[in-house]
Amino acid sequence: MDRVALRGLKARGYHGVFPKEREEGQTFIVDLVLGLDTRPAAADDDLAKTVHYGIVAEEVVAVVQGDAVDLIETLAERIAQACLKHEGVQEVEVCVHKPDAPITVPFDDVTVTITRSRV
Repeated sequence: MDRVALRGLKARGYHGVFPKEREEGQTFIVDLVLGLDTRPAAADDDLAKTVHYGIVAEEVVAVVQGDAVDLIETLAERIAQACLKHEGVQEVEVCVHKPDAPITVPFDDVTVTITRSRV
């Protein structure tokens, strides 16, 4: 299976279990790896035979900016399901970064990574 990756998609969301997170929001960063067969698109040089990663990026940002959830696990699942709606995408790995998580000790990042497939 071939891979198309999008790294560092950024969007402001209002996700979290604490009221301050829901009120003020924060930046979330999403990395995606889409699994699909790119051979038909490459053979014909045809965008219609692959995934349009620009559209996927817009849809992922819309999910992050959309309805608030408590957990980034839930957010990752919603993003994965949006990606799998694209016909050629057979598998997706989603990594959601929450670099401004409300943690009381120094840290660089918090992430949740999931892999989902059509099977």
